[in-house]
Amino acid sequence: MKIGVLALQGAFIEHIKILRARDVEAIEVRKPEQLRDLDGLIIPGGESTTFGKLAVEYGLIEPMRALCAAGKPVWGTCAGMIFLAKEIGRAQPLIGVMDVTVKRNAFGRQVDSFEIDLDIPALEPRAPFHAIFIRAPLIASVGKGVEVLAKLDDGTIVAARQGNLLATSFHPELTNDARFHKFFLKNVKSR
Repeated sequence: MKIGVLALQGAFIEHIKILRARDVEAIEVRKPEQLRDLDGLIIPGGESTTFGKLAVEYGLIEPMRALCAAGKPVWGTCAGMIFLAKEIGRAQPLIGVMDVTVKRNAFGRQVDSFEIDLDIPALEPRAPFHAIFIRAPLIASVGKGVEVLAKLDDGTIVAARQGNLLATSFHPELTNDARFHKFFLKNVKSR
């Protein structure tokens, strides 16, 4: 199994370490040709406008859209979730393939970052998942075919799946809990 991690900026190293600890071939993706022969792709947290500018500059937008359209599993965490969304309420380069509306920096500034335990029934074994939110976005609305995986107590959507696409507002790569990575890899294996 070969998983790419978009490595333009952000928390890509943390994802790669978790994947390699599970004997997964993980590569840093910075060029379109590095998307070939991947079984899946992770778009990490970072800064979504920077991702967009660099992805346009390096010619990655259309190849990443094609990867998604081909049914390859793609997971966006935090800024990666913004990058996957069809609508974010402002103009910036996006892959724009997941039928969700995302609100950027929904919980406030860096100082407003927080951690919380979430109930995520899709994860095995069933136990609270400690989620880390850093200048996090939220999913304001979902379209048909989008399955909500996790919500905060107030009903705010913070994780969702649509076919081969997975999105989380929070940073599973910053915890010692690899269940979200295992969940993603299980999806990769099933395809």
